[in-house]
Amino acid sequence: HRFPPSVIAHAVWLYFRFPLSLRMVEEMLLQRGIVVSYETIRYWAMKFGPDYAGRLRRKAPSPNDVWHLDEVVVTIGGRKYWLWRAVDQDGYVLDEIVQTRRNTKAARRLLSRLMKNQGCLPKRIVTDKLRSYGAARRQLMPTVEHRSHKGLNNRAENSHLPLRKRERVMQRFRAPGALQRFVSVFSAGRNLFVPAPSKRSAIAIHLHRLAAMAHWKVVTGTAA
Repeated sequence: HRFPPSVIAHAVWLYFRFPLSLRMVEEMLLQRGIVVSYETIRYWAMKFGPDYAGRLRRKAPSPNDVWHLDEVVVTIGGRKYWLWRAVDQDGYVLDEIVQTRRNTKAARRLLSRLMKNQGCLPKRIVTDKLRSYGAARRQLMPTVEHRSHKGLNNRAENSHLPLRKRERVMQRFRAPGALQRFVSVFSAGRNLFVPAPSKRSAIAIHLHRLAAMAHWKVVTGTAA
């Protein structure tokens, strides 16, 4: 790679952090005197994005957490897929899975992954009225409280909006595997840079972003 790590890390950050197409990132780098093709940026995103995301620190799980679960349809090649997502009470994305079905088996798979990765059960789960969640919860975590109500699940539903913006910019995803790879990096970046609702004052947001950028430079090996 003939470009320095700082350029590669900056390009990957621009692409996953903001609703920009590859060509837009190419143009922004050109404005800074960096001549690189959008295909090279695509390669950087595919190669380095997952590596960066894997190094980002994870939020420590707690038995007092509340898991908000929801699913959203994504059309790929004329076929419907379902992106199942879990976020906690602060909007932190816990996990996402692209699946072909919207049923109990799919809901059970999401809960199984959450239990394995989190290492503890939540205080409760909150979902919409889809019955598959209740069936999966009774099979895997019968002692956990389950609240099923459309209005209570706004936190999970709102977590889909940033991805919808990216989907429009990217003119849809080309394959379910590409969607899974993208959201794993995209959500890891949002978890780092977007503060919790309790830290939404101007100064708190500013300090949070400074700390997030410093951590990003550390994990990408570009810290001074």
